[in-house]
Amino acid sequence: MTRKLIYKGIEVNSFGIPKFVLPKKQPESKRTKRIFNETFSSDLNEHSPKNLIVIYDIPEPKKKERDWFRRHLKKFNYVMIQRSVWVGPSPLPKDFLKYVKSIGLENQLKTFKLAREYSDNDNFIK
Repeated sequence: MTRKLIYKGIEVNSFGIPKFVLPKKQPESKRTKRIFNETFSSDLNEHSPKNLIVIYDIPEPKKKERDWFRRHLKKFNYVMIQRSVWVGPSPLPKDFLKYVKSIGLENQLKTFKLAREYSDNDNFIK
């Protein structure tokens, strides 16, 4: 049987140096990385009229999905006008929306069609 050496309430080795217990490693998330493998493209270019607003509120536990969603909005030539509020050309690709629904984000986002085109140069609606 080994004897524990205690000094001022902390276990120490034979030289009097404290023994530190490292915290246990957190188990990794059960979510797979499949969301990073899915990529989509849009037929609309950067000069297409920006007439669709996308507003989303994706919670912190779904951070990977939120980052994936933001990357694709940028890829589709959307512009952030406020945190979680983006404006860009419509419509979003159907296969993209289908995939968003399959990963469970359909209830965290809303889209609104603008009556007039958004102008990011003037920061107001034409």
